[in-house]
Amino acid sequence: MTDDKDVLRDVWFGRIPTCFTLYQDEITEREAEPYYLLLPRVSYLTLVTDKVKKHFQKVMRQEDISEIWFEYEGTPLKWHYPIGLLFDLLASSSALPWNIIVHFKSFPEKDLLHCPSKDAVEAHFMSCVKEADALKHKSQVINEMQKKDHKQLWMGLQNDRFDQFWAINRKLMEYPAEENGFRYIPFRIYQTTTERPFIQKLFRPVAADGQLHTLGDLLKEVCPSALAPEDGEKKNQVMIHGIEPMLETPLQWLSEHLSYPDNFLHISIIPQPTD
Repeated sequence: MTDDKDVLRDVWFGRIPTCFTLYQDEITEREAEPYYLLLPRVSYLTLVTDKVKKHFQKVMRQEDISEIWFEYEGTPLKWHYPIGLLFDLLASSSALPWNIIVHFKSFPEKDLLHCPSKDAVEAHFMSCVKEADALKHKSQVINEMQKKDHKQLWMGLQNDRFDQFWAINRKLMEYPAEENGFRYIPFRIYQTTTERPFIQKLFRPVAADGQLHTLGDLLKEVCPSALAPEDGEKKNQVMIHGIEPMLETPLQWLSEHLSYPDNFLHISIIPQPTD
């Protein structure tokens, strides 16, 4: 991959100032003060909320505590979506800090998967990494790695260690010199305006004539509703990691530099108010 380490570092260390508040109907023995955290965009809620859990459990009785879950403005937050994706999709136009409500009861079975432990997060994460490598390299890179390499990827993410993670992840971002990119780009496009969780299709980074495909090319083919019908300009905000990339940006470069640790480009389509 092209060596653009500053971009990788900036993406990794992106943070969202967040205020956690206990849901008003939770039973407490004394007043629960809000809890503030800088959330890493690239991580998952259930990896970084141990302090939040401890903070609120201190004011509650043990019998009033069951599985913790979070919501923002009435929407339960999916723990298996990266934090940055959740924010971009649901709260990117809101003032900071991001106000998240904490619940310890009435788990929304229809909306959320249970997360019994960090092992569940690891299994989900590694499943995504393997799926992404199947698209990029027919699984050859991930299958050639040893178990300890897989564990290093996970521990790098869990412990917020950029160098530890990228020492292994850079192998997943390489491709043969004679090719201009990956076999297919691992991407998922999310919209709040549809019931469908996300759009995911096979899409090559390079066109038949050798030209590099751009973000605009991808949207035009798989999610044309994100673009204005006549001139192809954006009629919605298109966000990755809180950034609005130009439509002319090559997809291969985005995949190498703006993918989340699970190796997917998570693209949020945010409707803009009409005049």
